Amino acid sequence: MAMNQQMPQLLIFTRYPMPGQVKTRLIPELGPEGAARLQRRMTEHVLDMARAAGRFWPGSRLCVCYTGAARRCFRDWLGGGLQYAPQGQGDLGLRMQQAFGSAFRKGAAPVVLMGTDVPGITSDILGRALQALQTRDVVLGPAADGGYYLIGMRVFSPGLFEGIDWSTGQVAAQTRKNMQRLGLQGEHLPVLRDMDSPEDLDEIRQDHRFADLFAGRTLVSVIIPTLNEAHHIADLLARLLPAEHTEVIVVDGGSSDDTRAIASRCGARVLQNSGGRALQQNAGAAAARGRILLFLHADTLPPEGYADLIRRAMDRPERAGGAFRFKTDLDSRVMRCMEWGTNIRSAVLQLPYGDQGLFLEKRVFESMGGFPEIPIMEDFVLIRRLRGRGRIVTLPEAVQTSARRWQNLGVLRTFAINQLMILGYSLGVPVERLDRLYRGVTARK
Repeated sequence: MAMNQQMPQLLIFTRYPMPGQVKTRLIPELGPEGAARLQRRMTEHVLDMARAAGRFWPGSRLCVCYTGAARRCFRDWLGGGLQYAPQGQGDLGLRMQQAFGSAFRKGAAPVVLMGTDVPGITSDILGRALQALQTRDVVLGPAADGGYYLIGMRVFSPGLFEGIDWSTGQVAAQTRKNMQRLGLQGEHLPVLRDMDSPEDLDEIRQDHRFADLFAGRTLVSVIIPTLNEAHHIADLLARLLPAEHTEVIVVDGGSSDDTRAIASRCGARVLQNSGGRALQQNAGAAAARGRILLFLHADTLPPEGYADLIRRAMDRPERAGGAFRFKTDLDSRVMRCMEWGTNIRSAVLQLPYGDQGLFLEKRVFESMGGFPEIPIMEDFVLIRRLRGRGRIVTLPEAVQTSARRWQNLGVLRTFAINQLMILGYSLGVPVERLDRLYRGVTARK
């Protein structure tokens, strides 16, 4: 079979980022949680680069070879569109040999295997590895500590793993000797540095991707779409801005009142985008510097300590995102029943809505294409997509949302309208038609 007709495969060897069980030599420097967070960040980076390298070999397959947790945990963490296979038994060499053998038996060629300890890996380096295997038998990515971060084969050569002193500084040199012994032509990639010892961390201290490892807290970006919210924005910003390691971005849709001036005076970063709430929130996300995004309505107050609550929730890799428990400022029996039903739906079905404060990682938000640019139901669509990516948690702490819309239209009428919109969307009614219907039935008399 010609090379351009074969199906290349990238194998990613990784371990679940469980505090205390990964990067143990870095725990004195970073702590158990920080070491696990580093493992998580590096794995996510390598997968991003592997996906981007697909442009060099269209149709290439990507398989995560995992250990440390069940497949479901990895699927919830890293998302769909990937193959998942448990690592085999034995030492590292035997497990790699088994992974290569399995891939080749299934028809893959060439096959490239790499670890996740190298933040310096790029899609160009991975592309170079795949391209080298058009003419070379083996490609090797040597690590600065004497090991290697990547090995690739054009045909299966199990002899490469014989006689290797694993976890020593002789691994790459011994592998090169095996290549010579077997008469295999090789290509060597740039030397990269593994993150295995405290000294290695100096390479990433100034890297924004890992800033929270050394700052102690992950930056949370709060994005607030507004339109004539002068009566609410000051109270909201007074709750938000004192939180440490946060930034607040107000994206105004063309207010005719003092919303922008108040937000700027309070210390928020103010942007303008009049394309509707979905575009406003996407514009805020694009400008955000934080790793975690919180989308918040201007009339919704988050609980005290909201940023730390979000950080703790998102430290669980299998969680794709989350929201807070729903509560309004209307004290009525009917409203309490609505809140109860909303929270049951949110927790059991993993379907929170925008007025509960939606949060997720920016990388996940961008991978899904952000909010769909539609005039209505944008939060519903985003959450359905997010639910397919992993678990969505509803925190027990509550936001407090203004009940003004419920009061203007009546609690039961508002509930009925919301359900009508969901039903219409589920049945395929065009969103433009739903938007016209919504505006018509919610217009104040």
